[in-house]
Amino acid sequence: MADAKVIPFGEDPRARRKDGTRAPRARRDQAPLRPVPPPRAEGEPAVEPPVADGGGDDGPGAAGAGSWEQRLAGGLNFLRRRITGDYEVDDFGFDEELTDQVLMSLLRPVYESYFRVEVRGIEHVPSTGGALIVANHSGTVPLDGLMLQVAVHDNHPADRHLRLLAADLVFKLPVISELARKAGHTLACAEDAQRLLERGELVGVMPEGFKGIGKPFSERYKLQRFGRGGFVSTALRARVPIVPCSIVGAEEIYPMIGNSKTLARLLGFPYFPITPTFPLLGPLGAVPLPTKWTIQFGEPIATDGYSPEAADDPMLMFNLTDQVRETIQHTLYKLLVRRRSVFF
Repeated sequence: MADAKVIPFGEDPRARRKDGTRAPRARRDQAPLRPVPPPRAEGEPAVEPPVADGGGDDGPGAAGAGSWEQRLAGGLNFLRRRITGDYEVDDFGFDEELTDQVLMSLLRPVYESYFRVEVRGIEHVPSTGGALIVANHSGTVPLDGLMLQVAVHDNHPADRHLRLLAADLVFKLPVISELARKAGHTLACAEDAQRLLERGELVGVMPEGFKGIGKPFSERYKLQRFGRGGFVSTALRARVPIVPCSIVGAEEIYPMIGNSKTLARLLGFPYFPITPTFPLLGPLGAVPLPTKWTIQFGEPIATDGYSPEAADDPMLMFNLTDQVRETIQHTLYKLLVRRRSVFF
């Protein structure tokens, strides 16, 4: 790949200083301050202060024009590399450049303006090394995983990427499977998860699976069974911390009031949702409701103090799994009590 820094199609407002910290965002409602002229004597003609021209000889628009030229050049350079194959992916298919410049840019407006996601406890996510983020799963359509991925990347000081473990159905769908691989997702199996964790990656898992996203609206925010604790065993073998994560807001985007099992069997889906708007309103009913989301990361649960044989202890697996589940459930209840409205 080229050594030059790639400039994305649109400038990311999360600019960084030279020391690696984030620079504060510029407020759109703040105009640049103009110099105040000194007091003048009576009868003296008023003199307007000089207006800065951006430091160039081509007028006020020179800096802006140069910026657009850089964006255009960066975009064309990006397209050239995609066409010629001059880019890199890892052995799982993760394309970091495409994820940063395209996929994140597409998800970010939904994250910031539609669901207005509020993130808490991001300091509990390690800045380096592997860690397993365990979250609740809901929403009928698994948008919560994508929003969690944006939350980690955009709020963590190190801009870390979250590698989500996805069900095999995701990798059987055309187009979706390829995009999932490019975004860093991989099959939800212990072998892949352990390899990623041992390489120092952040791995995300939602142990409820289809039981979580396919549950009826009447059971919202009630965690389903977390399986046999396979994610705990993987974390113990890789000796990485487990970070509980609670997501509020996703349950209401598609209120599932029914499930057509016949259509689900015909289409090969685990369930076929019926909501107040779908399939009654057709494609319009597939638009999620604009709920207000909160994502909270809890304190990490250390695993490096256990012996290597601990991963094969079923009682320990049960206890740690129950601890993670209860932590997430308790945090969900606390967030719901504080929530004033589903949409605001």
